[in-house]
Amino acid sequence: MRQRIFISSVQKEFATERQVLKAYVLGDALLRRFFDVFLFEDIPATDRRADAVYLEEVRRCDIYLALLGDQYGYEDENGISPTHREFNEATKLGKHRIVFAKGDTDADKHPKMRALIASAGAQLIRRRLTTPAELIPALYASLVDCLAVKELLRFGPFDAAACPDATIDDLSAEKIRRFAGIARRARGFPLPEDTAPEQVLEALHLLNKRRPTHAAILLFGNAPQRFLISSEIKCAHFHGTEVRKPIPFYQVYKGTAFDLVDQAVDFVLSKINLAVGTREHATQAPVAYEMPPEVVREAIVNAVAHRDYTGNGSVQVMLFSDRLEVWNPGTLPPSLTLEKLRHPHGSVPGNPLLAEPLYLTKYIERMGTGTGDMIQRCRHAGLAEPEFTLTDGFVITIRRKPSRAFEAVGGQAAGEVAGQVAKERTPPVTGEVTGEVTGEVERVVLVLQGEMKRSAIQAVLGLRHEDYFREAYLVPALEAGYVEMTIPDKPKSSRQKYRLTAKGKALLATIAQNGGQA
Repeated sequence: MRQRIFISSVQKEFATERQVLKAYVLGDALLRRFFDVFLFEDIPATDRRADAVYLEEVRRCDIYLALLGDQYGYEDENGISPTHREFNEATKLGKHRIVFAKGDTDADKHPKMRALIASAGAQLIRRRLTTPAELIPALYASLVDCLAVKELLRFGPFDAAACPDATIDDLSAEKIRRFAGIARRARGFPLPEDTAPEQVLEALHLLNKRRPTHAAILLFGNAPQRFLISSEIKCAHFHGTEVRKPIPFYQVYKGTAFDLVDQAVDFVLSKINLAVGTREHATQAPVAYEMPPEVVREAIVNAVAHRDYTGNGSVQVMLFSDRLEVWNPGTLPPSLTLEKLRHPHGSVPGNPLLAEPLYLTKYIERMGTGTGDMIQRCRHAGLAEPEFTLTDGFVITIRRKPSRAFEAVGGQAAGEVAGQVAKERTPPVTGEVTGEVTGEVERVVLVLQGEMKRSAIQAVLGLRHEDYFREAYLVPALEAGYVEMTIPDKPKSSRQKYRLTAKGKALLATIAQNGGQA
């Protein structure tokens, strides 16, 4: 959104300058991207009092620009001019003020104008102007400085800039604490889990003049989308090969960068085919998806980590019957090409401060190996190599092979659930138990062996977002009576495990008899 400039002056004295300034701002290639200009004389005649109109515009503006000359202007019943009232209102509201005063001396000015200039103070008056020609470069310099102060004009990465209006209170101390613990175990992060949140943020360079950066909000914000609306992820599942309405399954995910990755990955995994093999060589039957979960995760985390957060576009994850497409509003850095992505290359993160915590928690590597790893994993799985394209953003396409899941775990052994491909029918979870078993519930039934903890079931399924797993998988399975707790009177017990009920075992047998369908 462009910053609104209110130009305040005695109209008659600066009639030409006012029009020139407006035309200059709106005609400059840089300034017009960031600013719009309001002139009182451009407002059509109305029945409203003039003073009410101009004071309302002062309240609406982002920047108050005053031209103070020799004349004081029309005085109301209290002896105060519109320019003086506008200045007082802008001061009261704490508006960003830019003031230019005409001439080197105030001796010949109206006494009340001299008083107004004096009240503005030397610290506020940007320049004394002796000729109108001096006004343009002085204004340009002042507006560029304003952009820098407001951090709208960046000289560094977007994620390193302070997030406007955000404070430390907009960050979750619990999320920071949890991150420190995970990062310490995963990559040897030097600070312990009980380190003060601000100390962790300082170590990660996520504070800018003691204010949270955009990266800090994206990683640890209580509500990141309050400040960065487009940072959400839109996920859609289509039964065919084209985008067509109505969309069978559509979900918009919000939260931190970690939440977004986990939820989007879990969305895809809940929609693609899953097969469970035999327990011939292990206590836990092998599980395989038609697409390697690591490839799905890499495509999505790549989009979150490297996207352009300055625009209005959101990451889109679209699952079709023949492919998965992950689109992000961004492009490649100048040093990379689509061809280079297919070979070892240097790591050039678009958001380096965002990427570092993702690296420390093993969401990404920082060696430029992500795309190469995707290619190798797809080859190993017998899938076509991922496709990388640049259109109006960056797109990763992964081709589906529904039979791959069954092939990965082998055939069926007598008396065991083996090679069973879960049916691809996953209506949204509403919490209501219906006669139709959801694909998510089937998956829980397929992988649940004996008594298992929640984390173990989740790990076997390749899911990372605990809330999503509980809401979409575990709770519906419990409510439908296919799964039960081992300690039902203490549902939050740390020793809590889950097992199939008689009803769940019957469903398992039905799935086996029907070739993977309940």
